[in-house]
Amino acid sequence: MTSAALLLAADRKSAEVTDWAARAGWVVGLLLFIALVYWLMREGWKWRGTLQGDLPELPTAPSEPGAAKLTMSGRYHGSTTAGQWLDRIVAHGLGTRSRVELTLTDAGLDVVRPGATDFFIPAAALREALLGKGIAGKVLTEGGLLVVTWAHGDRLLDSGFRSDHAAEHTEWVTAINSMIDKTETTEGAR
Repeated sequence: MTSAALLLAADRKSAEVTDWAARAGWVVGLLLFIALVYWLMREGWKWRGTLQGDLPELPTAPSEPGAAKLTMSGRYHGSTTAGQWLDRIVAHGLGTRSRVELTLTDAGLDVVRPGATDFFIPAAALREALLGKGIAGKVLTEGGLLVVTWAHGDRLLDSGFRSDHAAEHTEWVTAINSMIDKTETTEGAR
């Protein structure tokens, strides 16, 4: 039995010694590659902002916007070129996702974003409100997104909002679209 144990012991080999230099080289190489990818993404974002440099400054809320018709808290998911839900607008901070407080008044839609640029959509610039399911990098269930189409400069933009209480979206669509209909009727009578 001793000779069998000696034969078994002779056949076993020690585990290979880890080559720490090679392993460290691979880890450093991988970290450099990840850093390069993030840098390229950042440069692409800045380039998109440069291409959209012709977009005018965002309007600010008037000092007396009037009484609030509706208010909503939720998330701002971004703005895109109207009808092109993947063409994100990044100029003037419109591509930054954030929390949002929306207030609809007779003057328009006030978009307050903590930590990001606030803006105001005048009632005359509103074109349409609808329930959507996606906008530039965010896809939800059908009707899970309030999409507001508005004119800014010579472009039509879609801005996507999601309420903390998604049941509010229908009320917002009705209120905004009725506001647009009143504006068009008043302008047509002039």
